[in-house]
Amino acid sequence: MALTGVSTSVVDMSGDTTGLVIAKGTTAERDAISSPQAGMIRDNTETDKVEVYNGTDWRNLVEAGNAAPPLTIEYLVVAGGGGGGGWGGGGGAGGLLTSTLPSLGNTPQFTLTVGIAGTGLGRNPGYVAGGDGGDSIISGTGITTITAEGGGGGGYYSGYSGRSGGSGGGGGISAGSTGSQNSGGAGTAGQGNDGGFGGGYTNSNGVYDGGGGGGGAGAVGNNGQASGNYVGGNGGAGVICNILPAAGATAAGVGEVSGTNVYYAGGGGGHTSGSSIQTVAYFSQGGIGGGGDGGNYYSSYSAQSGATNTGGGGGSAYGASPYGLAGAGGSGIIILKYPDAYSIQVGVGLTSAVDSTSVPGYKVESFTAGTGTITFS
Repeated sequence: MALTGVSTSVVDMSGDTTGLVIAKGTTAERDAISSPQAGMIRDNTETDKVEVYNGTDWRNLVEAGNAAPPLTIEYLVVAGGGGGGGWGGGGGAGGLLTSTLPSLGNTPQFTLTVGIAGTGLGRNPGYVAGGDGGDSIISGTGITTITAEGGGGGGYYSGYSGRSGGSGGGGGISAGSTGSQNSGGAGTAGQGNDGGFGGGYTNSNGVYDGGGGGGGAGAVGNNGQASGNYVGGNGGAGVICNILPAAGATAAGVGEVSGTNVYYAGGGGGHTSGSSIQTVAYFSQGGIGGGGDGGNYYSSYSAQSGATNTGGGGGSAYGASPYGLAGAGGSGIIILKYPDAYSIQVGVGLTSAVDSTSVPGYKVESFTAGTGTITFS
């Protein structure tokens, strides 16, 4: 090997049968360099990538020797949906947030939590509100913690309002006088909407109005219908999130690559009541975006749970066998879109899948369960 000064290079280290060995070490050893200089290169033994210091931070080298593009991270964070209440209101959808994280260099680390589904509860051992959904969270040094709030559980019979959350649960059915109502839970500003009112009416047969629909990320839940039909309110609609498609993951509610609109965070439907319609298949519908339908005991229609990984609210149910259990909410999801020059090391406790083909130049990684740490490299 020659090591000489030449007119076209600072140093000539050419050789036919040997290679250049450069400084190497772990990320921690790299960060311990007290005064790195622009143009400094090294081999990161943890990420198996060659890095260059650009005067501000360390960047990975890619094929042809160019520095990796800036790391921009788009996110969709959806919390778990609330469960439906016993003989009452539909569950509220999980809160939904979407935006872009600030640039933090090329090796940031974050902690993620994917919100769990709220429990759907029925009549026995007592009328109770649906369980609240779990929060979905992104936290890390250099960013303001992003928290999508879990959906509020649906209210229950008699005289109980829906619970507040990312979107509010629907109000429960009331055994009160004509015109009495139970309010829906409040939604969180910028994340979701209020639940619908549950109705109150009593006739000689002891028939009650329908429960309120749970709020959705895109619309409030609908009120239970006035006396006469006793149909629960439909769940509020979710919102379209098409910026983060992921191939082959539609079963998890992650997205479509065909251009079809993809909705998240629809509210659950309220319970439909009344023996006068027991032979008719009346039921309330869950909001588009994973909301579960409300049940109707007299029509033998069971409440539906919110769709997995959509944050949809669960539908409400009467609470008696065999159609008594209200629907659970749908679990939440976190989706990150970032340049394909980077990779994510996923820590223990998180379940994820990455799509490297659907969006040219980007990877789309979907986190569908758990809590854990991720590191970009």
